[in-house]
Amino acid sequence: MPIPSDLAADVIEFRRELHTHPEVDLRLPRTQAAVLARLTRVQESLPEGAMEITTGSALDSVVVVLRGSASVPEGHARPVVLLRGDMDALPVAEETGLPFASTNGAMHACGHDLHTAGLYGALAYLASRRDELVADVVGMFQPAEETDGGAHLMIQEGLLEAAGRRVDHAYALHVASSRLPGGVFESRAGTHSAGCDDFIVTVQGRGGHGSRPQDAADPVPVAAEMVLALQTFVTRNFAVREDPVVVTVGRITAGTAANIIPDTAEIAITMRSFSRAARSKLVPGVEQLVRGIASAHGMDVSIKHDCQFPVTVNEASEVDFVESVVRDLFGDDSWQEMEGPGAGSEDFSCVLDEVSGAYFDLGAVPVGVDPATAPSGHSANAVFDDSVIPRGVEVFAELALRTPAVAV
Repeated sequence: MPIPSDLAADVIEFRRELHTHPEVDLRLPRTQAAVLARLTRVQESLPEGAMEITTGSALDSVVVVLRGSASVPEGHARPVVLLRGDMDALPVAEETGLPFASTNGAMHACGHDLHTAGLYGALAYLASRRDELVADVVGMFQPAEETDGGAHLMIQEGLLEAAGRRVDHAYALHVASSRLPGGVFESRAGTHSAGCDDFIVTVQGRGGHGSRPQDAADPVPVAAEMVLALQTFVTRNFAVREDPVVVTVGRITAGTAANIIPDTAEIAITMRSFSRAARSKLVPGVEQLVRGIASAHGMDVSIKHDCQFPVTVNEASEVDFVESVVRDLFGDDSWQEMEGPGAGSEDFSCVLDEVSGAYFDLGAVPVGVDPATAPSGHSANAVFDDSVIPRGVEVFAELALRTPAVAV
C-alpha cells in the first residue's frame, strides 16, 4: 500500500533540510543529529525495545534495529534485513539556484540527502506496520561513502551483527539525476559497479642541478616511464572485451623549476575493475610494475593506498526479488535492466562481499528534463526530483515486509 501522504511530505521536507546543510566525510554532526531527532520521535511511539538506536565511534554513523512483531512459524527464525542510506555530501559549491540550495561550500550533488530521508521514511513506515513485519530490520545511516569507505568502518564496528544475528539480506538504493527517467528503477544481476583502487606512488630520487643530471637521481623520467608502462600493462594482461579494466593517471607532481632536479616525483593512479578476478590481478600487478621500474633505475618507491572499494556484485535472486516488488508496486514500465555495469564505484560493495543482497538505482530526473542532457551526479548543477523518494520508501519497506522467516 502507498505510504501515508503525511509521511511522504515529511520525508521530502527532511530531504530539503538535509540538502541545505550538507557535510562531508566521516564526521557529520549536524546530519547525524537531524537523523537522530526524527528516529527518536519514531522510537518514542513504539513499545520499549521495539527500536534500538546506536551511533558510531570512528565515524558519525547511526544504526537502527527495528524489531518485527509478526508471528514466526515454529522451527523458523526472524530474518535480518539491512537497508542502507548514505549521508555524506561532496566538496562542491552548489549552483542550482534552488530555494533550499546549500551555501556552505558543500553540496548533496550525489543525492545522498534523498537516500537518508528515504531510509528514515522506510523505518518510520515499517514501525507503523510492525505487526505485519516478520523480519528484524537494520537501518544503516552511513557517512563517508564518497571518501574514506564508511561502510567498511561500520562493518568493523559490528553493523552486520547489530540485530544480535548476522544480516541475511542487504539492499541499497541510489538516485540518478540524469540518464534514468524519473521514477524508473534499474539494476542487474552480477556486477553492478566497478571496484576502485587508487594508488599515490612516490618515486624517491636524489635532487640536483638540471645541468648535471649525471650527479643526481632524477625521479621525473622514472615516473614518466611508469605512466607509459601502465598503458601497455593493461592491454597486454587483460582481455578488454571480456573483462575490462581501466587504469588512469590523473595527476603527476614533481619539481619547482626547469633547472632543478627534484628529490621526488609523485603520480596518482585510479584503477577500475569489473570482476573480483580482474581486481585480484590488477592491483598487485600495478604495484609490482611501479616497484620494478623504480628498482631498475636504482630508486625506491612508496605506495599509499587510497580508495579501496571492491566490485559491487549483486546476487541474481536478490535482483529478481527487487524487480518483482517494483513491478508489483508500480507496474512493468517502472523497471528496466541495466545494459552493463557502471564504471563508478560504491562502498556498499563491502556489505555485498559479506551478505547476499542487491544495489539498485532510481531515476530522479525532474519532470520535463531530458535524462540524456540533465546534469549528472557530482555536478554543481545536479538537480534531483525529491517527489520520487516515496517510491524508494515503499520499495525498501516492501522488501523487508515480504522477506519470509528463515528455517532453522
